[in-house]
Amino acid sequence: MSSTVVVVGGGYGGSAVAKALDLEADVVLIDPRDAFINSAGSLRALTQPDWAHNMFFPYHQWLRRGTVVRDRAVSVDPGGVTLASGRRVEADYLVLATGSSYAYPAKPTSDATDEVLDDLLRTHKELAGAERVLILGAGPVGLELAGEIKDVWPHKHVTIVDPAERLLAAFPAEMHEELRRQLDERGIHLRLDTGLTAPPATEPGRAATFTATTTGGEEITADIWFRAHGVRVNSDYLADDRLTTRTPQGQVPVTETLNVHGYDRVYAIGDITDVAEAKMAGYAMQHAEVVAQNIIAQLRGEQPTATYQPLPHPMILLPLGPRGGVGQLPTPDGPAVVPIETVSAYKGADLFTGRFTQQFGPA
Repeated sequence: MSSTVVVVGGGYGGSAVAKALDLEADVVLIDPRDAFINSAGSLRALTQPDWAHNMFFPYHQWLRRGTVVRDRAVSVDPGGVTLASGRRVEADYLVLATGSSYAYPAKPTSDATDEVLDDLLRTHKELAGAERVLILGAGPVGLELAGEIKDVWPHKHVTIVDPAERLLAAFPAEMHEELRRQLDERGIHLRLDTGLTAPPATEPGRAATFTATTTGGEEITADIWFRAHGVRVNSDYLADDRLTTRTPQGQVPVTETLNVHGYDRVYAIGDITDVAEAKMAGYAMQHAEVVAQNIIAQLRGEQPTATYQPLPHPMILLPLGPRGGVGQLPTPDGPAVVPIETVSAYKGADLFTGRFTQQFGPA
């Protein structure tokens, strides 16, 4: 009898594990959505609705043997998962891959593909009619959003506000200087080391003129605003402590093999782990490779030996539209700042659409 591997969460890491194990075991993928969503494309989908369909890879088109259960986990124990519907799914192996939530439009809020597309089109229309845009948050999401807006509407006045004193503080001055140069070239206005005295009175993503005051006393008038901060780990279903005790940040303690502490058949990957690294899609997919190797070894009666070690230096590819951006990647000699052309070729041009079409596209 084939073993059952239950994967909770169908994002970057969860989908990669499910695909890797699809021919090795009876895979059950639990997720309320109907498709893997390459959310790295959300901001381009907002500014270019005709491009938005590239984000979606329906589970049924690439999960050949496995089963998709469109539901949410409300409790997990070593033997399986209890769902919001009341259904119980038994498991021989468990992989927790529920990721994190982030403010719309960087991550969609709806579960059905058609609803996500409708949401993005509605917000696109609001944005298209707004001349002045305020973005709260100068991290990678806020910067990418500004770049996508300016690529489609060069004339729009875009301002980014953030309490941080420096952009991308974990990265070298060389990259910081190049990023500032490109932002200046695009006419993107930065207000660092300041916040707002109160949130805008209007709803984010809705066109309505307002004036906000910064903590430095400056008034900013805009026609629409977006929130680009506030990551939240999706681990509420572990709050009953039936499986593990989470960290104060809501993360799951894992071993080098990415097992949840105390269990040899329960794994966690991606944003919900306590691995000391930035929470990025690329890392979640590397976690997935380790876990898939270990479960395959166990299915064959072998000892799991694959381990995960975070990189000693942070890596990033931060596009500013299809033809701009900055990045730092690993090399044999250590981390290296890469040119615009590399950022565009690896990510900016298609936001990994080609990669995921190869991995999760129709056979």
